[in-house]
Amino acid sequence: MQNSPLGDGGIMKKFLNKNFLLQTDPSQALYHDYAKEMPIIDYHCHLPPDQIADDINFKNISHAWLHGDHYKWRAMRINGIEEKYCTGNASDFEKFQKWAETVPYTLRNPLYHWTHLELQRYFDVDEVLNAKSAKKIYETCTEQLQTKEFSVRNLMRRMNIKVVCTTDDPIDSLEHHQRIKEDGFEIKVLPAFRPDKSMNVDDAAIFNDYLGKLEAASNISITSFTNYLDALKNRHDFFATMGCAISDHGVEQIYSEDYTDAEIESSFYKIRSGHNLSIEEILKFRSAMLHIFAIWDWEKGWVQQYHFGALRNNNSRALKNLGPDTGWDSIGDFPQSRSMAKFFDRLDSTNQLAKTILYNLNPADNELIATMAGNFNDGSFPGKIQFGSGWWFLDQKDGMIRQMNALSNMGLLSRFVGMITDSRSFLSFPRHEYFRRILCNLLGEEIENGELPNDIEWTGRVVQDICYNNALSYFNLQSVVSMKKEKLNHL
Repeated sequence: MQNSPLGDGGIMKKFLNKNFLLQTDPSQALYHDYAKEMPIIDYHCHLPPDQIADDINFKNISHAWLHGDHYKWRAMRINGIEEKYCTGNASDFEKFQKWAETVPYTLRNPLYHWTHLELQRYFDVDEVLNAKSAKKIYETCTEQLQTKEFSVRNLMRRMNIKVVCTTDDPIDSLEHHQRIKEDGFEIKVLPAFRPDKSMNVDDAAIFNDYLGKLEAASNISITSFTNYLDALKNRHDFFATMGCAISDHGVEQIYSEDYTDAEIESSFYKIRSGHNLSIEEILKFRSAMLHIFAIWDWEKGWVQQYHFGALRNNNSRALKNLGPDTGWDSIGDFPQSRSMAKFFDRLDSTNQLAKTILYNLNPADNELIATMAGNFNDGSFPGKIQFGSGWWFLDQKDGMIRQMNALSNMGLLSRFVGMITDSRSFLSFPRHEYFRRILCNLLGEEIENGELPNDIEWTGRVVQDICYNNALSYFNLQSVVSMKKEKLNHL
């Protein structure tokens, strides 16, 4: 498609051209001269480490793109596509064909941009995906995916990635991380400690089954709450030996109920005996565990991340038939401020508050979170308490802009540690480019309008910090990342 003339001498821009999302000359300069070539630190993702260890090639584009992608499944269902083409037993090409038929209907959904960015950046496919182009694009991408140049490690190399942090349960052996390290893979693949299941005491049977697995992983018999903490601490320590320096928690809200040690021990014995806890007991138990994990993180100098605000598994029939993480979650409207303030104040009052990133899912709470972070930044490190990037339903243009506007208005955008993929797909890394273009356009438009000084060099250095340098320093990754060839203007 060529540029098309419009009335009054205007020019219609080509879809996804080199200045995609960059509406002004300063925006274009910031992106092309400063942001574009910066490496990627993806400090929160769900990539399967076994696939990296094995350096697999995907069977076809459906395996790489559609398996496990609940974003696409949701769009397909909304478009009237039967479940067999999402999670069912339809063939890989049939699933791709149904996705291709859906893509034209995703106009203004970020999936439209992501889909075509990924086709361009990985496969050099400039054609728009739709029902007519599906077969050709399927064959083109699948043919490339069969080659060694498109193994998962090479897909990662293609995106100039330096570090990824996976999401790992305390019971995980981390054997795949060990294999990756022993192979000498230059992109660092580090674990992140995600102990959600160890706090999930809603169902006694499920919790006790998990404890059996924790016993095996830690080689500690769990007959008391003290044993339980010993087993979890054993795994926390083990993760540290494997290069882990980040914890991650997926919670509805930050729990901070008052409790006594005796109450928590009593609750543990109750659920260990097979009896379900009351709502009050559940909240107190979660509050205790969240506080304990935060202390351990502080002791090791880790960064703790909190993803909150998701209302999960809303469709009980789908949960029963398909299981969790299949696309039936939404934004929740949980009260956040008072409990969050209490939780962080409890840690801060004993000077045991680690570096912290807060990921908010309800945009109505953006300003709340931005101001909450400011309450506990103590000057010990730039941006110690971070308002994290737009997450899940908010990792799109509007969500990113709203998050950055709230952060700019209530804090310091310049100290922001930037974007994450939060993805299970090796083809999702153009989301970093998407974010960078939006960031550069946000700043460039304000330079164009005279709201910021026309100092491209300084603003460009700030952009580079947000894209890469801030994360490098914040997560203390200088020792694990090769610095020889990097364009690092502002460490």
